[in-house]
Amino acid sequence: MNRRFFLHRGALAVAGTAAIPSFMVRSLLAETTNPPGQRLVVIFQRGAADGLNVVVPYREKNYYSMRPTIAIPQNQVIDLDGFFGLHPSLASFKPLYDQGHLAIVHACGSPDMSRSHFDAQDYMESGTPGVKGTDDGWLNRALQAEDLVHRCEGTCEHSAFRALALGSDVPLTLAGRVPAIALNNVSGFSVAGRGPTPSPAANAFQAMYADSGDQILHAAGDETFEAVRMLRAANPAQYQPANGASYPNNDFGNSMKQIAQLLKANLGVEAAFSDVSGWDTHQNQGGVNGQLANRLSDFSQSIAAFWRDMGDSAENITVVTMSEFGRTARENGTAGTDHGHANAMFVLGGRVNGGKVYGKWPGLANEQLNQGRDLALTTDYRAVLGEVVASTIGASDFEKIFPGASLDPARFLRLV
Repeated sequence: MNRRFFLHRGALAVAGTAAIPSFMVRSLLAETTNPPGQRLVVIFQRGAADGLNVVVPYREKNYYSMRPTIAIPQNQVIDLDGFFGLHPSLASFKPLYDQGHLAIVHACGSPDMSRSHFDAQDYMESGTPGVKGTDDGWLNRALQAEDLVHRCEGTCEHSAFRALALGSDVPLTLAGRVPAIALNNVSGFSVAGRGPTPSPAANAFQAMYADSGDQILHAAGDETFEAVRMLRAANPAQYQPANGASYPNNDFGNSMKQIAQLLKANLGVEAAFSDVSGWDTHQNQGGVNGQLANRLSDFSQSIAAFWRDMGDSAENITVVTMSEFGRTARENGTAGTDHGHANAMFVLGGRVNGGKVYGKWPGLANEQLNQGRDLALTTDYRAVLGEVVASTIGASDFEKIFPGASLDPARFLRLV
């Protein structure tokens, strides 16, 4: 255990912290955190999800001719508007859509043409498509822009939990001048209060924090360490989701449950991030059933459980999902799909104008495809994120958040 294990891209990673009970540090931070306002949860689908089988254009004839074995049959698509429908494994999303909480943006994504997972993910997380070397993320810059709105750059009082990620490291999305915390489940970190002594990892964190003169650690605040210390005396397993919410027992489900716990604890969280992998379906993708269907089931059930768990607090929460690019319109020779271009994004929230599929549909005729192989892009993902951050954390300096994008609010989709 050393400082490099905990520090990444200028942010503090509290590695090894398990699920956090809803009552954690409520009294400790009551005087130092602001009342909960609008909160933004960002979910990254790593591996390039197949947007055409996620939100199915089932009235497109070419969709079925291009996907003879993996297309979703019309009679099994969950209809949305007579043209688009959800994959049947996204059944838990349909009530959210019908209630007007869930919006979809199709033919959306990064304008950069890279088919490299690593480059495309970096471009989307940095918010600077095609520009290599950007070392901070769009969401961190959005939080900086929020401080500028309040004219308190460098002097604002924020909770150490203002920006957090569920995982072992702070993602590029949250990297930057605003300190961010990464929380991860590591079995060696003693937090359940059942053992006589803290784990070596917990002791190492305590020693590092206590002895460090590093400003980035102290910027996280004493409350961060106190919160971790309190975890040792609390049993995270006693957390009970509200309203009958049931999270899938997998990494993503557990991450969404932890985000719900952190938000309920009134820790001053403004932005939370989680990712979910397993979308790179080159072989045996499946149709109604199979590899993609299983991933979609976990994905949608985790998000739906989070929404149910948050109850009335969901009114002040916006969830946005994204993936680095879509997949080819045609299935390949191994019943899968290869790296494509445009994709579908979900936006869920109490203030979202849901119940609609947004964006200009480019069509799937052969002459309408990007480079003759992919769904063409009609909406830049930065326009979606720009509208979301303006309505949640109040950041509207889009040139600072997405340099070079030239976003025009007059052309936003009016998602929120």
